[in-house]
Amino acid sequence: MLRDDGFTLKGDKAIEQIPSIKDKALRINLNSNIYGTFSEIGAGQETVRHFFRSGGSSGTIAKAMSAYDKDFSDAIYGSEADGRYVTESRLKKMLSHEVQIIEKRLSREKHPNKIFFSYANTVATIDFAKQFKGHGWVGIKYQIEPDEDYNEIIIHIRFKETDARLQQETLGILGVNLIYGAFYKYNDPKKLLRYLYDHLDKDQLEIDTINFSGPRFADVDNRLMSLQLVKNGMTDAVMFNPEGNNILPASVLYKKNILALRGSFRPVTVVNMDMYEKSLKMFLEES
Repeated sequence: MLRDDGFTLKGDKAIEQIPSIKDKALRINLNSNIYGTFSEIGAGQETVRHFFRSGGSSGTIAKAMSAYDKDFSDAIYGSEADGRYVTESRLKKMLSHEVQIIEKRLSREKHPNKIFFSYANTVATIDFAKQFKGHGWVGIKYQIEPDEDYNEIIIHIRFKETDARLQQETLGILGVNLIYGAFYKYNDPKKLLRYLYDHLDKDQLEIDTINFSGPRFADVDNRLMSLQLVKNGMTDAVMFNPEGNNILPASVLYKKNILALRGSFRPVTVVNMDMYEKSLKMFLEES
């Protein structure tokens, strides 16, 4: 058996040690201050399973639930205007609802050092006919200090595997990576982004949207983070709105006629604007 005694030789290359999924979950479980809830819909309780199995979870997990029935889910989180369940708005409702409950039920006087979190996902795995591979929203709302406002990280994923069980396992690993990164890599969002793929391969899933918010991410430009998704090979294209938040192209462009103008626009020239205006005129005439 080889032992690392801390010695190095000239010519050695630095090797980054990636913690196992069990070690990540265990480190969080053994932190006496981290305490929160897990809400998972659509692919089993795959994320919280890792925390139960790693040991020491009783001091970390306040509640774990899966509101699969649509009526029951609506009774807890409220119904969506469009009637869908795998949406960003549903995920945000889940996160906010669980945070409110934990704040209400745990006294700050009794637990002055606790930092609360709510992890949630709402996903649709591959269908029986294997025509639709599935997608989902995954997020965490959490604190770094007890008296601090909540931070939030929300991502959208697309499954690439063709087996529901494998997709469930992939989701569980991603969830642990997200929670671990949120607590231990929040000061370097670019690294946090890359570490989401620890023990995963880009052939297993695609991350095509991510948004950071909260006091710890006040200086984060979500537009630049979305470009990191493309740079890291996590997705092929991204879209963001004028407010600087990343948006899901499939949702925004669904059943829409699209006018696209290709270019680098550094800077925007008179020719660029002329092309756009003439194209828009023709586009509207034909629509």
